[in-house]
Amino acid sequence: MLVLERDCEATSPWKMLPLGLRGLNPSSAQALDRRGLLEAVAEASGTDGATLGAPKDAVEAPPPRGISHFAGMGLDAALIDTAALEYRLPTPAAEGFMTSLHAVNSVLTQRIADLGVDVIRGVSVTAVSQDDEGVVVRTGDHEHRAHWLVGCDGGRSAVRGLAGFGFVGTKPTFTGYVAHVSFTDAQQLSYGFTVTPDGMYLRTPFEGHVGMMDFDGGAFDRSRPLTRDHLESVLRRISGTEVSISDLHLASTFTDRAMQAPAYRMGRILLAGDAAHIHSPLGGQGLNLGIGDALNLGWKLAATVQGHAPAGLLNTYEAERHPVGAAVLDWSRAQVAAMHPGPNTPALRKLLFDLMNTRCGATHVYRVTSGLFAHYDLGGRHPIVGTTAPEFRLASGTRLGELMREGRGIVLDVPGHRTLRDAADGWEGRIDYLTGALRNDLGLHAVLIRPDGIVVWASAGVPDTDAFAQSATRWFGHPNRGGIG
Repeated sequence: MLVLERDCEATSPWKMLPLGLRGLNPSSAQALDRRGLLEAVAEASGTDGATLGAPKDAVEAPPPRGISHFAGMGLDAALIDTAALEYRLPTPAAEGFMTSLHAVNSVLTQRIADLGVDVIRGVSVTAVSQDDEGVVVRTGDHEHRAHWLVGCDGGRSAVRGLAGFGFVGTKPTFTGYVAHVSFTDAQQLSYGFTVTPDGMYLRTPFEGHVGMMDFDGGAFDRSRPLTRDHLESVLRRISGTEVSISDLHLASTFTDRAMQAPAYRMGRILLAGDAAHIHSPLGGQGLNLGIGDALNLGWKLAATVQGHAPAGLLNTYEAERHPVGAAVLDWSRAQVAAMHPGPNTPALRKLLFDLMNTRCGATHVYRVTSGLFAHYDLGGRHPIVGTTAPEFRLASGTRLGELMREGRGIVLDVPGHRTLRDAADGWEGRIDYLTGALRNDLGLHAVLIRPDGIVVWASAGVPDTDAFAQSATRWFGHPNRGGIG
């Protein structure tokens, strides 16, 4: 495996706080936990990992504590109807937390170093070609050959353009600004999101960290030099204050263009993260969406490279993740519409705020922003099929997240059915079979879980081993020996 990285260094001011500030939602925290990376990311983020989740002896999940927002309007976690959140169990990754690109990047960089992955820094992809045998990537005067190529190179992806992927969506309505500055009179600015008749500004607890949305149709973005005078002028107009910026340390612009590749795969080339979809940063969905792409694609590509993937497995990546990306783009567009200056916007925001402050409204916003309740239509009979597996805990105290660290499938057989154990033996090395009482089995006798944590088969009674074998074959390929599946 080879990683080609455009940045010469792993660190930069754009990845460090405050400009690299990002939010990890509960789904991403859970994904990191199930790969053994949560504690390291939490520590690198300055967060006490012990405060993120439920006590170790908990049997039922506590109410959500996480704070989210829609178009700058905060969500009251006390209003969330926990009874409507299906299959929740206590987990150390129950809450999301604030982090930075540097914190996440440093942990992942160490992980790939531990795995022996080669990284070439300071190179840009200039040409891409493929045939039935593999892919050739050119960087300057060098060619790199591989069986597969995944473009994870951001919203202006060179891989996407060179390979001929489309990229369609909606045009920008605003120029966004993110900046690290020195103020002479910052007390004029309120903390948090402030929507005004002329746009929106965001002041965070980090000294001198400010963001803005100026609804100019995206006209200023990357069109002219970004000066202190311009930034101060825009901030004064949007905030309605006479705030002064004495020094501009670092700043950049962005827009709310919402674009998505119609296809995530062309032959041996795939897209993930911002290379596959871009949108405004409202709601902090970008990093989390990319992590979800990587979690879904990673094990499928590994199975393909190792030669035991069933036919069509890689195609399920696009089938599952494209609708998720499209939904996030729409969620972003809706927030922009609720912040766009105009005479009707205050009435719209009041209506949305009132709806968010109902149990149904708060619960819906949490379900969407937490990322824990996405559902893939996998055709199973039990409603848990296609959802993220709850954090089952064995009577011994061992959690599902700890059992998933090796990236294999998991069969949890609560009563211990011999026929199911014998059937699972057919996928030894790809599926780990485990049995034993659970602290809370949610009425299930057995479940089959993919390496990305998605339940693909479940039984609330005596397991149908034929149905299990069909599901195992669908997701993990043919068994190691004959007579099964």
